Amino acid sequence: MNSRLAHTLLKDVGFSLLAEGRTIRIRADGYSMYPGIKPGSVIYIEPVADNTIPATGEITAVKKDSGFIVHRLVRIIEKDGRSYVVTRGDSSLEEDDPEPLSHLAGKVVKVELPSGKVVSEKSLINKHPNYTLNRLFLRIILQISRLKKIMLTF
Repeated sequence: MNSRLAHTLLKDVGFSLLAEGRTIRIRADGYSMYPGIKPGSVIYIEPVADNTIPATGEITAVKKDSGFIVHRLVRIIEKDGRSYVVTRGDSSLEEDDPEPLSHLAGKVVKVELPSGKVVSEKSLINKHPNYTLNRLFLRIILQISRLKKIMLTF
């Protein structure tokens, strides 16, 4: 089985489990939620109960064609009689495009960082992240990491 097919199957299984009311675990593989969620962190996503919407500042999982995008809920907007969620990664330059409320798959209830530290749902809520500072901090960390790799080759 090729990796693309395996990814599609896992994504579909994740969507199905959430639809059945089950909590799923996925591994973070990007820096968009840095420093709160680091690559390699295990993210626990709980389905959103019917007729409930996560609060602004909570970290949500939104269904995309490629899988889940795990970003912070910025706001809910109404357009043409439909509700949309607007999310943003904590170190992202801009907000994500609005997604229909029906694409909201769940919310993050726990994160296990690569260090082993467990971060609870309550600690994850942040209504006003400092996006600029997070982005700057991320760029510094990535540059230090690159320099370390270069130094190891000598």
